[in-house]
Amino acid sequence: MLSTNNKYVGLLYLSPALLFVAVFVFYPLVQLIMISMTSESLLGGGEFVWFDNYLLAFSDRSFWMSFWFTVRYTLIITPILMILGFLLALLTMQNRPLAQLTRGVVFLPVVIGLASSSLLWVWLFNQQVGLFNKALVDLGVIEEPLVWFNRANLGMTAVIVSVVWKVVGFGMIIMLSGMQSISHEVVEASMIDGASYWQRVRKIILPLSARAILLATLISAIGSMLAFDQFYLMTRGAPRGQTFTSVYWIYQNSFVYFKLGYGSALSIILMVVIMAGAALQITLQRRGETA
Repeated sequence: MLSTNNKYVGLLYLSPALLFVAVFVFYPLVQLIMISMTSESLLGGGEFVWFDNYLLAFSDRSFWMSFWFTVRYTLIITPILMILGFLLALLTMQNRPLAQLTRGVVFLPVVIGLASSSLLWVWLFNQQVGLFNKALVDLGVIEEPLVWFNRANLGMTAVIVSVVWKVVGFGMIIMLSGMQSISHEVVEASMIDGASYWQRVRKIILPLSARAILLATLISAIGSMLAFDQFYLMTRGAPRGQTFTSVYWIYQNSFVYFKLGYGSALSIILMVVIMAGAALQITLQRRGETA
């Protein structure tokens, strides 16, 4: 009888969270799926078209251009964030005053809004008054100021620099939590056995903090695949839509072209791709742990 009561008490405690998930996750998801099967417009109207929007998406050259641009952006920025985050976590692993100060300085940009951060970097990369152009000209790297956001590769480079500055501290904190959970006895035993610093990093710290690294990688990769704000504010898709991300193209279709049904279908496709990628990454990680 007591165990039954405990079960109901547990469900009672869980009910606010379950209600929140049902209202703000499952209900909108069901609505999104239903809208994706219609020709609904943001201005109203529309009819049920079944899978026509999905068939249209597979022949939409602009969507797939934006998708592969997003994949390329993700494949470039994720390793940068993970390597820098890991090195910064190693650097600040010890609880010393300088290490704690470094953590605070590196993590500080994380609390700044992405929109505010993007506008700050738009000014820094400005052709006329930007500090980046001024520094590069003074150092002799370039002869005249660059227009960063009129070329796709330069625009993506500028966005990557701004995002790394903004979020690298988040990955550092996640990996740092994994490193600091490693038993000191294990590290001390390896030091007694004569292991060098980089041997300890390779054989002890890296394997034992693998789950934290996986979590940071997943968050970074998913966030990069959903990139929108920084490109909307910094490049605006220039030149000629070459820096449209998947979410940016979904926004264009849903709220600029008013094709809400088609935009919903694109959202479902992107969600399935991201879920498949995350599942594959977790599976490979687990196989690596059991091998």
